[in-house]
Amino acid sequence: MADFLLEIGTEEIPARMIAGATEELARRVGELLVRERLCATAQVEAFSSPRRIAVLATGLAAAQPDVAEQLLGPGAAHAFKDGQPTQAAVAFAKKVGVEVSELTTATTAKGSYVAANVLRKGRPASELLCELIPKEIAALYWAKNMYWRPGKPERFVRPLRWLVALLDSEIVPLEFAGIKAGRESRGHRILSTGPVTFAKAGEYAEKIRAAHVLPSYAERELKIRKALDAACRTIPGARWREDKGLLDTVVQLTEAPSVIVGGFDREFLSLPEEVLVTVMRDHQKYFAVEDADGKLAPYFLAVLNTVTDAEGEAIVRHGNERVLRARFKDARFFWDADQQLTLKDRVAMLKTVTFQKELGSYFDKASRTQHLGSQLSAAVTEFYPAHRQGVVYKAALMAKCDLTTELVKEFTELQGIIGGLYLVHQAERMELPESSAAAIGQAIYDQYKPASMEDAVPRSLEGAVLAVADKADTIAGMFALGMIPSGSKDPFALRRAANGIVRTLAEHNLPLSLSKLMTDALRQYQGTEAEARFKAVESYEQNVAAFFRERLEFYLREAKGIAYDVTNAVLAAGADNVVDALERAEAVARVRESEDFVAISASVKRMKNILRQATEAGKWPAADANFVHAAADSDAERALAKCTAELSGEVEELCKARKFDEALARLATVRRPLDEFFEKVMVMAEDEKVRLTRLALLQQVAAMFQAIADFSEVVTVGKAS
Repeated sequence: MADFLLEIGTEEIPARMIAGATEELARRVGELLVRERLCATAQVEAFSSPRRIAVLATGLAAAQPDVAEQLLGPGAAHAFKDGQPTQAAVAFAKKVGVEVSELTTATTAKGSYVAANVLRKGRPASELLCELIPKEIAALYWAKNMYWRPGKPERFVRPLRWLVALLDSEIVPLEFAGIKAGRESRGHRILSTGPVTFAKAGEYAEKIRAAHVLPSYAERELKIRKALDAACRTIPGARWREDKGLLDTVVQLTEAPSVIVGGFDREFLSLPEEVLVTVMRDHQKYFAVEDADGKLAPYFLAVLNTVTDAEGEAIVRHGNERVLRARFKDARFFWDADQQLTLKDRVAMLKTVTFQKELGSYFDKASRTQHLGSQLSAAVTEFYPAHRQGVVYKAALMAKCDLTTELVKEFTELQGIIGGLYLVHQAERMELPESSAAAIGQAIYDQYKPASMEDAVPRSLEGAVLAVADKADTIAGMFALGMIPSGSKDPFALRRAANGIVRTLAEHNLPLSLSKLMTDALRQYQGTEAEARFKAVESYEQNVAAFFRERLEFYLREAKGIAYDVTNAVLAAGADNVVDALERAEAVARVRESEDFVAISASVKRMKNILRQATEAGKWPAADANFVHAAADSDAERALAKCTAELSGEVEELCKARKFDEALARLATVRRPLDEFFEKVMVMAEDEKVRLTRLALLQQVAAMFQAIADFSEVVTVGKAS
């Protein structure tokens, strides 16, 4: 068995793109090897660093196995006339490389055909890899590609500089972007001397480590974590602030990581932590350091992509401290300058800040969000009387005002956060009571949350309402313009906004209608200049409903871990209320393995099939919603009708009260009469009145279950007794 090594060497790849590309390359190579029958199961190890992505596949055959197969040719009647081969038979034999005398006849469902039994010789692995690997390289997805050779068609994330392709010790002579594969790689830019040469594929990791490159993400992460811990031990009582996103970034920015400790003047601690940490994290890629109480300490940790001696470390530390000091001074200057105006003074300035060229300014958006937020607040108050509607109204007015501040212009990552901090800081000048300022400031601070599926939702109910209203306004305007996300294209991050709405409604337990929310959001555009530019109003409701159903499905499956079939079943019964759908899904997931549930699911499938077939055959007026089940003429039918009549109202009330576990328990009691009905009653009776009566009964039974989920969508395992 052979090993196959592929390394793609480039100029430095953006850190955020490395992990996905490495995973995709490993998947593509593995699928290729299995598809081409070079191995039964692919065993592929992936490696990466800022200048390379690589895979090492083990256990490959030297060549494809030979395959005996039967090839079909023309019809037997056309291939032979009076026992003699026709030109069609001769041509087919020549094409497949056999003598005419070796042709046989094969009978299929479509008739008799001339056939040839041939042995297809397997191709050498090196030949296949040489031909197919360049196609897999070219097919790799990158968020952004570039051309670097004038007049050449290939694109890649960064210019290629070398390729390594080895099958054991043999070079696979593939070529991509004008670079021929060999056995030479490159080590660390500074620490390595000369090329790295591999005698065979299996020694890749060992040789590349010797060239001062840690080839796997896990190795670099572990080394960085240990180095961060060691650096913190030099500061009494200190610890580095865990930051998974930043850690991912520095791991992908380094090949031979090391860590240094730096410090800054304590006077800068008078600035809010959010400002200091943003400057360190987003602009300098530094880790913040905190004391035993979790408060920010005047130190930082920088991850370097090299190893230095004591003298070199001191120089690097001094340089980093100088840069950070300058950034902190800028932040303090902007903070002080911004205090000349309060957030309320800045509201009118939003008229000159464009939200979206077709949808107007941020002043227009603030006005729409304010009115939509008021409508949402009124609905929320029905469930939570303590909800403070006035907080949402004031927060919506000033939520975007920090976009006019110098600090946000310089540090855009702080939008929303700075607004919340300024509101509290300026409360006295704005004549706001302390409690109101804290609530309004927190709502503004949290307005963009959640920024991802891992991010927290807004902390307060008022912040949740503001965040939902803000995101709904954006989605409504974009959908009305016809700017709907498709495929991987979502330039306005509408999927993220919808994910945020779904999570916020779920985690704040707000049982609001998505369709009403989005209808109200669109209504805020009435009479505005933006409305005249809308191109997709007629399909708006349908498009928005499909979009949110997709986002709700994503939330149930990915965030809550609900099985795909339960998710489909629940959403088929209704996808307009996030809280309702989540609770129904969790209730169904809890009972799906029970014996009664398995039996009932099978019965529901049977009922739906009967009703569908009757409708298609024109024997059931399914469109007539007023059709009522008439008197039954059998004991089994009467028993099912009685059970249904007793249960339907009770189940409806339990569902209204969102007591879905109890509703399912009550529905389980219909199993016995339903089983007996199917055992003893012929639904599709010849007598039309009897048939319609029985079909109506089945429809009523199915409707009872449909209040919770379409159980026919659920995949059940095992046989019900």
